[in-house]
Amino acid sequence: MMMDKQAQPGAVAPVAEVAEHIAHALEEDIVLGSLHPCQRLIEDELIARFSAKRHAVRDALALLERMGLVERKRNVGALVRHFSAQEVVELYEMRILLETQAARRMPLPADAQAVQALRDLQQAHDSAVQANDLRGVFRSNKAFHEAFFGLCGSAVLVQAIGEYARRTHAIRFGAMTSPAQRERSRSEHHALIDAVAAGARAQLVTLCRAHLLPSRDAYLLVHGHAIPRDVDDSAQEGADFVGRGQALA
Repeated sequence: MMMDKQAQPGAVAPVAEVAEHIAHALEEDIVLGSLHPCQRLIEDELIARFSAKRHAVRDALALLERMGLVERKRNVGALVRHFSAQEVVELYEMRILLETQAARRMPLPADAQAVQALRDLQQAHDSAVQANDLRGVFRSNKAFHEAFFGLCGSAVLVQAIGEYARRTHAIRFGAMTSPAQRERSRSEHHALIDAVAAGARAQLVTLCRAHLLPSRDAYLLVHGHAIPRDVDDSAQEGADFVGRGQALA
């Protein structure tokens, strides 16, 4: 495996910076399916790949564990986290709750400058999808969602959305690596932008919710689980969604 370059020859990066670099690279590997649930992350292999010291690799694994992407087991070591069907359902319940709430809080219609900023970010995502650049797709998708949910005006809510999005990285790989799903996601981003530009709040809430379901359902199917029977909450704006309509079929 080709080593990841982290600095110019002769330069010595701080341990925290190296650990963060390693963690972000492995985060992308998990999202893109290069690392699979339950796959071991072996320290010696990571040391060779990143030309890093052991303590930097261990710090990176600890960071990934705090991010909810890796779990450590006694006498086994670090593993890419595997999720039970119930955990997947509950994580996506939280994402639906948080992201639809953000859609309900957004001042609509969004101003022209904000809409144009979203269109510019989406252009980068479009280009990555068309080029089949999976790492570019991941990064541009993340940038789009951060800017989009930033429109809600609540830093606490935006932080929570980012946290739960990150915790589902190991679940999302099936949708990220499917060309059809990437195209669907790209198209849905344009629909989200159109909704905030038009001030169509009910449509926006419905789109935000629907945008999450393909990655959840793809993971459940791959691992042999039933797809939940979902209840559309768009008609009950402001209702507490957690726990409703998510029983496994």
